[in-house]
Amino acid sequence: MDNLIKVQDMCKIYNPGENEVRALDHVNLEIERGEFVAIIGHSGSGKSTLMNMLGCLDVPTSGSYYLNGKDVSAMKDNQLSEIRNQEIGFIFQGFNLIANLTAIENVELPLIYRGIGRSQRHKLAKEALIRVGLEKRIGHKPSEMSGGQQQRVAIARAIAAKPPVILADEPTGNLDSASTEEIMGILKGLHEAGRSVILITHDNEIAEQAKRVVRILDGKIVEDYYNAEKKAQEA
Repeated sequence: MDNLIKVQDMCKIYNPGENEVRALDHVNLEIERGEFVAIIGHSGSGKSTLMNMLGCLDVPTSGSYYLNGKDVSAMKDNQLSEIRNQEIGFIFQGFNLIANLTAIENVELPLIYRGIGRSQRHKLAKEALIRVGLEKRIGHKPSEMSGGQQQRVAIARAIAAKPPVILADEPTGNLDSASTEEIMGILKGLHEAGRSVILITHDNEIAEQAKRVVRILDGKIVEDYYNAEKKAQEA
């Protein structure tokens, strides 16, 4: 295994000066290729800020961030956009599907931005939808699908181009328990197939389904453990 992500002494400060807020306070984190990691914290803990850093949606005030061996912490917006497009598959709580596009068109959309030709695009999108069990819903629009099915389309969109990192931000936050189980099963399957999955959550039960848990509080990492080891110790 080797480092996919390396964060060194990362700080993110809002309103520098007297009323400053340290959303991230000297964070150090390494994630190996192929890991399934849950980053957990309550609202205001810094987990969303950390997700924005890991997803190249924002840059730190200080410190460094290496993704796939590249130092992305000092990159300009257009470079970050390129990194997001090539390296990261995003899954959001709100699905973020386009209402007037079918499932397969939604999945194909990011592949257009990658410059992938039409037939290859269609093939990759179809493979991804089959992977999440939606081969019979390819021509359906979001309004014709349940919340769980919409989230599966969003996962297919995230994985179609086979990016090195899957970044899932509260992916089960809007779903019932049956759909939650379904989505977590898909994420576990992706991990077992060799994908690197980073899951952002506030829910302990969800975090316990990952292999490793990183707990953040007041902008600092306060716990970092492997679930199997912790359960063995408790037993």
